[in-house]
Amino acid sequence: MSETDPITLAVLAGRMEQIADEMDATLFRAAFNPIIAEAHDASHGLYHAETGETLVQGKTGLPIFVGVMAFAVKAVIDRAAEFGGPQEGDTWIFNDAHLGGTHLSDMRLVRPYFRDGKLFCWLASVGHWHDVGGAVPGNYNPAATEAFQEAVVIPPVRLIRKGELQEDVRAILMRNTRLPLSAEGDLNGQLGALDLGVKRLDALLDEYGAPTVSGALDALGKRAEALARDAIAALPDGRWEAEDFLDNDGITDTALPIRVAIEVRGDRLTLDFTGTAGLAQGPINIARPTAIACVYVAIKHIFPTLPANAGVMHPIDVIIPEDCLLSADFPAPTGGYTETILRMIDVISAAASQAAPDKVVANAYGTINALSIAGRRRDGSRWVMFSFYGGGHGGSPESDGLNHGNAPISMATIPPVEILEAAYPVAFRQWALRPDSAGAGKHRGGLGAIYEIEVLEENDAQAFFFGERGRFAPKGVNGGGEAALNVFSYEGAEGWARPPLASKMVGIGLKQGARVRLETPGGGGYGTPSDRPAERVARDVAAGFLSEDKADADYGPAWREVAP
Repeated sequence: MSETDPITLAVLAGRMEQIADEMDATLFRAAFNPIIAEAHDASHGLYHAETGETLVQGKTGLPIFVGVMAFAVKAVIDRAAEFGGPQEGDTWIFNDAHLGGTHLSDMRLVRPYFRDGKLFCWLASVGHWHDVGGAVPGNYNPAATEAFQEAVVIPPVRLIRKGELQEDVRAILMRNTRLPLSAEGDLNGQLGALDLGVKRLDALLDEYGAPTVSGALDALGKRAEALARDAIAALPDGRWEAEDFLDNDGITDTALPIRVAIEVRGDRLTLDFTGTAGLAQGPINIARPTAIACVYVAIKHIFPTLPANAGVMHPIDVIIPEDCLLSADFPAPTGGYTETILRMIDVISAAASQAAPDKVVANAYGTINALSIAGRRRDGSRWVMFSFYGGGHGGSPESDGLNHGNAPISMATIPPVEILEAAYPVAFRQWALRPDSAGAGKHRGGLGAIYEIEVLEENDAQAFFFGERGRFAPKGVNGGGEAALNVFSYEGAEGWARPPLASKMVGIGLKQGARVRLETPGGGGYGTPSDRPAERVARDVAAGFLSEDKADADYGPAWREVAP
């Protein structure tokens, strides 16, 4: 069909999004590790047969995967071309972050979907496996100087050939993990999700026919581009710049700048990252596919109604210098990609706030605080507790920021304390909001959190911490104030201590009864603090969100006149 009527287009768009949603749900229910099953660190979608561009993604998958999975599918397209092109019944697997973006913990499965012997599209699944080898359990190694120290690196290979599982490939995967049972369960869950996607696509094409569905996919891409152009054209023409910093690269205690200049000309947008730090020795580099995907996520934050479709990026140019922190080539380490893309979102928001203050929120807490605690149980079996932790979101033009939210790069959730305590020999002695952690403003930021975790196993354990915002606080916008810094501490033989590099450390020894503590940042404030009504300041003090001294310092004493 050259054109699809609006009603049919809407129906087909919903049906295809539902396919991706069901694939997400299938993996979430089948996965063995809590990072997928509970935190939903995974995604599924449909991708263009020739280019690999994103056609449809589910609502519950990680937004950062929208862009990077297009690069992952293209990597498989290129690899398959070396073997005569895509073959029906094949499924490819890999985790190479320099080809597919993000980091080596994210295992990608890509399957060509054929209709009547002709390639129609690609189906893809990505999920964060609990452990993929490397020097550090859980794979967040802040001391890594090359990819090989982060995890085993798997290039695109065929896990399934003509419908048959390749046992030698599966055996290599299971041998290169500390938790093979978890990896086996996650792998089977991803394969099950792809099987379901094939089944649902078969039913859809049986009902509407391949030409109609293909026409709808083409129309959705054009519509996404048109919507993006309209959104950009509504901004004033001009150029705006912003800068922020990463604490360090985990190796050298030197701050690393990320700079962006945003330029609007009519219905085209350019983001230029010239001036960003060069390639880092430590693992806070990201590959170019990850950087481009991060731009998409930031644009979605500014224009939330834009669809999850590659057409959104067609009127957007991204300039990233060679040999830059944002354009790492193999084998540069990329394990801490989450920290770098969070800072990218912060600087894009800061620059955009100068052009469109009504569309941008202040900085969120800006770090996932990746914490691994690992050891052996009394029976000798390994345990690895890896998780990420929440903080405050930035104030917005309409409201205060969210208290204790998830990172704005994803739909992933913080695993429930009950799940973590049931699965691992730890006890959370504190899981609470952090007073005085929010940035002041007309609309204050959300509060960060305090987590205190005690090791219960009698065998010694080790902790590994990879965070950020220990030296550079989340910023406010439009006159709003900064949030509190990130603070990580641990209980050693000589009492409580903090990492020398503030936000990164490996090999922290923990005996039974020892604790680690995370005090996460809040979000930055939006608007001038003096514009905040005194009644709202008094309410925050009464709720324990804000101490009296901090209220006086940030907002002045007027709140005392209306305090209950």
